[in-house]
Amino acid sequence: MATAPTSLRTTAGNLCLGSAPDSWGVWFPEDDQQVPYTRFLDELAAAGYTWLELGPYGYLPTDPAVLAEELAVRGLKVSGGTAFGALHRPEAWDEMLAHVRQVATLTAAAGAHHLVLIPPMYRDEKTGAFTESPELTAEQWAGFGMSADRLGRLLLDEYDVRLVIHPHADSHIQTQPEIERLLNESDSRWTNLCLDTGHVAYGGGDNLDLIRRFGERVGYVHIKQMDPEILAQVATENLSFGEAVKRGVCVSPPAGVPKPADVVAELSRLDAELFVIVEQDLYPCAPEVPLPIAVSTREHLAGCGLAGTRRPSLTTPDR
Repeated sequence: MATAPTSLRTTAGNLCLGSAPDSWGVWFPEDDQQVPYTRFLDELAAAGYTWLELGPYGYLPTDPAVLAEELAVRGLKVSGGTAFGALHRPEAWDEMLAHVRQVATLTAAAGAHHLVLIPPMYRDEKTGAFTESPELTAEQWAGFGMSADRLGRLLLDEYDVRLVIHPHADSHIQTQPEIERLLNESDSRWTNLCLDTGHVAYGGGDNLDLIRRFGERVGYVHIKQMDPEILAQVATENLSFGEAVKRGVCVSPPAGVPKPADVVAELSRLDAELFVIVEQDLYPCAPEVPLPIAVSTREHLAGCGLAGTRRPSLTTPDR
């Protein structure tokens, strides 16, 4: 794979910055602790972002014409869609696919070409109760990569949308060995990685190592930081991700790990054009909290060389 020069570019021109509803405390399609979507869109534009990820299906308008109008009046564009999907449950395939098709249809209508698939959490987001075993069986692992490829091929063939799997805390794709196993057991033509820097750190992984060794499989990025002290509490107290978020595990740069500048430096060396979407899990949060964080985060990332707003081209087949 060809690589860029080893020195960090003045501006990481292969990286396109955006944000997501998650950074405004939005985890669910509807929830009385979340801001209305109109406020999210207004503040996203006010904070200086052009690109956004759609977030949980149903939070933003699902009518493509309505969504297009809401975005156009604010000068916003869509980087990708977001869906939860259980690839380890063959019996749930049809239900999962129906949901993913809804998201893919809206994503494609918005002119975007990535679908971020998040494995379901095995602990309840609000109560922390275990809803299934945290370990996959050998049989479940055996079919995981094949199911991902089946879905990825369908999305590319029918929607011109590329599947990127998102590691997530309290999910079966959380630790670095789990991430690597997924990549090794799937085909880069159909399945690639949404590198979420915060969730990789949460699972004890090394983001820079993943970028260096699996850079050709990084198709999309979520950039966030985690508080090491609260990560230690997660380990010693067996906290759920929901509880960790309430304690403030997600922090604004430059606090936390990994260091954004290090991540941007490694990504800028890849021979690829990537969306880098800011996420800071804030659920629940007061309505006035997200906007100043969004502004300061954008400014910090600009200082790291990440200031691009142009749309990446889609010239690389496995991206």
